[in-house]
Amino acid sequence: MKYREISLRALEPEDLELLYQWENDMTNWLISNTVKPFSKYTLRRYLENSHKDIYETGQVRLMIDHITDNKTIGTIDLFDYDPFHKRAGVGILIALEEYRRKGFATMALKCLINYCFKTLMLRQLYCSIMSNNKESMALFSKLGFIQAGTRKDWIRVADGYLDEHLFQLVNPDA
Repeated sequence: MKYREISLRALEPEDLELLYQWENDMTNWLISNTVKPFSKYTLRRYLENSHKDIYETGQVRLMIDHITDNKTIGTIDLFDYDPFHKRAGVGILIALEEYRRKGFATMALKCLINYCFKTLMLRQLYCSIMSNNKESMALFSKLGFIQAGTRKDWIRVADGYLDEHLFQLVNPDA
């Protein structure tokens, strides 16, 4: 799947080192709700099962490649896939700082939305965003997601608690 300067692709065994680095970067843990490091063994097992489709596992992770630079810059995830209600959660990470705030997350999300609505025929997508993550709220809002609710004091941080906002995008054609 391609959109302008990026492409989304399936995981490959060669992605192990990148995933190990990104999943164990403690600056990403708050966003991903992670509290302990991932082992290479665990990630290798994850990669070995990544060929299974979303209907079997309820999730799919795609790597975001920058086409011109021939570089993997992040990941985008579908999770909590619900075939009955035709919905899934979305998560995105542009892992390389030099590729952030340059529109690549927007391109990746547009590509994923198209795949979800046209290929998977989902009715809606949703995401949860912490109240201090203004960039993510702006990204999802720009692509039509609306804030549908707030969980008060939902995420514990070093100096207290943060609210978590629920955003939804409903497919008007479904």
